[in-house]
This record gives sequence, C-alpha cells and structure tokens, in this order.
Amino acid sequence: MKIEPLENWGMPSTAEIEVAVASRKKPFIIAGPCSAETPEQLLETCRALAHTGINALRAGIWKPRTRPNSFEGVGEIGLQWFKEVRDELGIPIATEVATATHVELALKYGVDLLWIGARSTVNPFTVQEIADALRGVDIPVIVKNPLNPELALWIGALERVANAGITKLAAMHRGFSTFEKTKYRNQPMWQVAIELRSQMPELPLFFDPSHTGGKREYIYPLAQKALDLDYDGLMIEAHIDPDKAWSDAAQQVTPAMFAQILGQLKIREATSDNVEFQNAIEEMRSKIDAIDREIVELLAARMNIVEKLGVYKRENNVAAFQVDRWIKIFQSRPEWGQKMGLNKDFVGLVFKVIHDESIRIQTAKISD
Repeated sequence: MKIEPLENWGMPSTAEIEVAVASRKKPFIIAGPCSAETPEQLLETCRALAHTGINALRAGIWKPRTRPNSFEGVGEIGLQWFKEVRDELGIPIATEVATATHVELALKYGVDLLWIGARSTVNPFTVQEIADALRGVDIPVIVKNPLNPELALWIGALERVANAGITKLAAMHRGFSTFEKTKYRNQPMWQVAIELRSQMPELPLFFDPSHTGGKREYIYPLAQKALDLDYDGLMIEAHIDPDKAWSDAAQQVTPAMFAQILGQLKIREATSDNVEFQNAIEEMRSKIDAIDREIVELLAARMNIVEKLGVYKRENNVAAFQVDRWIKIFQSRPEWGQKMGLNKDFVGLVFKVIHDESIRIQTAKISD
C-alpha cells in the first residue's frame, strides 16, 4: 500500500496565517459547518474561518441521519454554493460522500478532499462502491472509523480505497458508539486509533473532536489530547451561529471560538535534539524494560501455579471458576493498587485479563 505523506497532498491554502499554531507543519486543520444550510450561512462561516490559517474548509452536503424527517442536507445545490466559496476564498473544500453518485457530483463541482463517514465505513459494500467510483482519480480521501470499535473493519475500508489507486489517504478518528453512558457523544477509545497507527505507521491520522465530544466545551481538551498523541490533523465543526444550526448545534463553535481553540493548542514534537533529554529518556526506558521483564517473569510464575491448581481441581472434581474467589480478587487487587498510587480501574482491568487467562488455563487442565 503506497501512502503519500500530508506534505505531498498538494493542497496549499491561500488564507492568511493569523493563528500561530496553524502556521506549523502540523496539524493539518479542516474546519467548517456541520451542514451547508443556505448560501449565506455557508459563505459567512467560511469567510470568518478564512483568516485562521486552516488547510481546508468542510461542509456536509448530504447528511446521513439516524431517523427519517431530520435534515438530511441540501444536496447538489450545496456543492454549487461551496464551489463559489472556494472560488472566492481560494481555500480547498472538503465534504462527505456515501455513494458513487456523491463522488461523481463532488468531483464535478471541484471538491478537493473527500471523506467517508463512520456510517459508511461500517459497510464494506458501501465502501467498495465509493472506492470503485474513485478509480483513476487523484484526490485526498479520509476514512473515518466505523461506528463500532472494530479495527479490522477500519483497516479493510482503508485498504479498499487504497486498492482503487488512492495514495493521498488518511484515517479519521471520531470516537465509537457504545451502550455505556459517558459524557461524550462517542467514546474516544484512543487505544483503537493507537493500534491502527502501530499497524499502519505511514498513514496520516486525523481526529474529529466535534463528533467525539458532542458538545463544544469538549473540543479543546479532546483536540489537545489528540495532538499530545502526535495526531497529524484535526477536523472541527464551526458555524456562524451554532445555536441555530440545522444539525449538531451543540458540537459546533463560532469562528471566533474556533480561532481561540487553535491559539490555545500546544504542538508537541515527535522527539528532541537535546542530548540531556535523549539520555534521560533512554535511561528511563531501560528501567521500564527491566521492570517489564520482571512483570513477565512474575506472570509466568503465577500461571505455572495456576496450571498446578487446574490439575489439583481436576483430581478433586472441582470446577475451574469459583465466584467467591473472583470477587475477592476483583475487590482486593484494585484496593492494593490504589494504596500504591495506581488508578483503581486500571488495576481492576489488568487483573480481569489475568483472571480470564487463569480460568482458560485451569479449564484446559481440567478437560485433559
């Protein structure tokens, strides 16, 4: 899979750079309204964003909605409005596509960047239809994560687009739907995106704090965390009058608030040339490696006892799992960790994994 780095995407912005953070090589910033509603709303919003140093303007033309009778976008006429915005401001434009027809229309009106939404990524047939429509086209494409936290599905969608010949390809992390009630609209589940990056390190990774947080007050802290994790870009929803937006009003910010957020963001370097820093980091990593080795050795010793325990239970016709013992472990270990300054939930999660493996080993021995 050939992936072009962001600097080779060939999408220069002619906007004035007035926000210091946006003048840096990273992050690549995409901003604009959730939806194109009227030509006046779209133009006013984009004009207000034009001098913040963004790399591209976004606007939803077609809006996949959960329930019918909701605002589902203005359709093709919105592309004409967006083209006029692009012609006036000289800034690349981006929109979501969910069908081959969307792709054809977006290309017809000169859209510079396309993204595939989470509702589309979840369906391989839909992604393949979009990929087929993209064959022979040299355009940047961003693939959002699927609604559910299934890494293979996300990677599969990226591969389908890449197989169509798209080399200006990126992933967009926008959080995941869960039954668990949290303060966020979609759970970030950062570990899923980190695993994607570990498997596809050459792939640019963007973050969408608007859809992840679901409320405008979460945009800055979530965006900062993404930059702390060395993400390559951000997509943020901004509207000239967010409270009156026709879709996702709660998660959109004014252009002024958007500029303020950009100005507050801190860009982290991938590394440092400071020799003292490098030596200190190397020393701490060596200590971590040694401790990790001890942890693995202790786990091996624990599982060796677990094996013997499984054999002993088999010989005495005892089940592998005793709920009272599990409750005792699950209550005591997190408390031990908390007393040592560790996060209680983290320790509980670690011992759940350890206990699951212990039960697997004991069950295997009992079944021998």
